[in-house]
Amino acid sequence: MAPDQVLFERRGHLGTIVLNRPRNINALTPHMVEAILAKLEEWAEDDAVKTVLVRGSGDRGLCAGGDIVAIYRDMLDDGGSASARFWAREYRLNSLISRYPKPYVAFMDGLVLGGGVGISAHGSHRIVTERTRMGMPETTIGFVPDVGATCLLAAAPGESGTHAALTGAHLDGADVLHLGLADHFVQSEALDALAFALGEEAADDAVARFAQGPPPSSLAAEMTWIDQAYASEDVDDIMLRLRMAGVPKATHAADIIGAKSPTALKVTLQALRRVRTLDLSLEDALDMEYRIALRFLEGNDFREGIRAQVIDKDRTPRWHPATTADVTQAMVAACFASLGPRELGLGNQVMTEKPVSKQFSTSSGV
Repeated sequence: MAPDQVLFERRGHLGTIVLNRPRNINALTPHMVEAILAKLEEWAEDDAVKTVLVRGSGDRGLCAGGDIVAIYRDMLDDGGSASARFWAREYRLNSLISRYPKPYVAFMDGLVLGGGVGISAHGSHRIVTERTRMGMPETTIGFVPDVGATCLLAAAPGESGTHAALTGAHLDGADVLHLGLADHFVQSEALDALAFALGEEAADDAVARFAQGPPPSSLAAEMTWIDQAYASEDVDDIMLRLRMAGVPKATHAADIIGAKSPTALKVTLQALRRVRTLDLSLEDALDMEYRIALRFLEGNDFREGIRAQVIDKDRTPRWHPATTADVTQAMVAACFASLGPRELGLGNQVMTEKPVSKQFSTSSGV
């Protein structure tokens, strides 16, 4: 079970979660998710804990997401059943963080990718630094942004979230603040001092004392062509608009999108639009993402994307269908269809408004 994959520390009234797989940039495992769930439930009921902090060990980043090599092997060996169980628990963790009854502070320093966004960007006090590089690179590996990212990105200013989702670009701290996925900018060298202060004083006071004005956001400066190009409901039209914008960065974005999984692109765009038009809650968005994730376990592109990027590293994925024109509306709609008895059901579960410690019992499963 490798209990040292995640460490828990108590000092003053602060409970600290340290992701402890530095060689893997603290990529999440099922054991880590279960341990964090259990500890958060425990601390939610502990009056001595006033604030929770999550940070990563090592100097490379908070968390590089889930262990996609393990997911790949699971798809080959067992059809992805272990991955489905992992996501069910991970998405419950994301929901719990978003509704946590105490300040939840996340140090989003260094790389924060995929699942790392899920354990940080749903918190109440989200800290970026000059070293932050955040992204949801799922379309690169034939997958769709999950861990509640469709909800976060759909709520971003204008079409900046659509741009981030389709390109999978790595964003700096200023851009993450512009997207609304973080709240404060703190110099990385001050994080240890801030962590100490969090154990002695209220989270709002400690964070305010260390926060600084962020540098300008390059993403904010590009919003004119971003809003015009990504306003379309069609991926091909978005790429055409990007190429016609007459802006080198827009042309580059079109080139990047054109190399992604056609199926993942179309499903991602539809997921963002559904969250926005239906005004889905985070839990409803997670339920939707779970449906999509399980359908992608059954398809070609997720497995092929991981193979090309991480396993064989030839960087030449063979997408199927090969073009967005070949991805039909029926194919897209099938990704959103009910899972029947396999539904995650977080939206319904939250509506019951049970106490946090009971609602997210670590003994439950899907």
